[in-house]
Amino acid sequence: MLSMRVNDRVFLEAARDLSRKDAKTAAVWALNDTADDVLAHMQGRMDVVFDRPTRFTKNALMVWRANASTLEAKVIERPSVGKRHFLKIQEAGGPRAQTGLEKLLDSRLAYAGDLQAVIPAAGARLNQHGNWSTGERNQALSAVQAQRDSTANTTKASRKRNRKRAGFFVPAAGSKLSPGIWKRDGRGRITKVLHFTSLAPVYDRRLGFQDGAAEVYEARLPDHLRRTLQKVAERAAAKAASRT
Repeated sequence: MLSMRVNDRVFLEAARDLSRKDAKTAAVWALNDTADDVLAHMQGRMDVVFDRPTRFTKNALMVWRANASTLEAKVIERPSVGKRHFLKIQEAGGPRAQTGLEKLLDSRLAYAGDLQAVIPAAGARLNQHGNWSTGERNQALSAVQAQRDSTANTTKASRKRNRKRAGFFVPAAGSKLSPGIWKRDGRGRITKVLHFTSLAPVYDRRLGFQDGAAEVYEARLPDHLRRTLQKVAERAAAKAASRT
């Protein structure tokens, strides 16, 4: 989170000819415009650091807007994100916790190995962001009996009705196939779609949100203040002229 405030001495000197209300209005406008600039910077960093970031990633942060009471704007994580987002690890570095999919597979699969993380394999169908496609993922989870809703899992009857559809399976203990989820097509050919690994992914510190954000804040706030102070001064002068 980055918190942005106005430097009192500089601000008061610039606003000495304005009413307290007008000065606060100028400060609120400038803080919120600066926060928007900082948010745009952070989202731009995602485009540089990540390969085709998803909408969920780009929208993980939001502006908590300033008002006349607080005179403070913040760029914060959206409350709806909670513990789900990986940006914290990308910012600070370190081991990544299990994703929702990894926790689900770890708890539902009859798999004797240590399943800490999963990685799409060469045979996986990927979406435009390079992630495992939702359609194939749901088919695989159903086939290996790992859906959160057990009624969505594949049954023997549904397998018989769809013999030509690709089937997914986890190799049994002692199999020569490597741990993960494999797909068998209608001709019996198999390809791997998901790797299982016992190691948690470890990330280097790579985003630099705070450093870059602070630089944007320091560079943009003075310009926004000059503009908004001028704007409220012109508005106040117009009001005064209309009363004469």
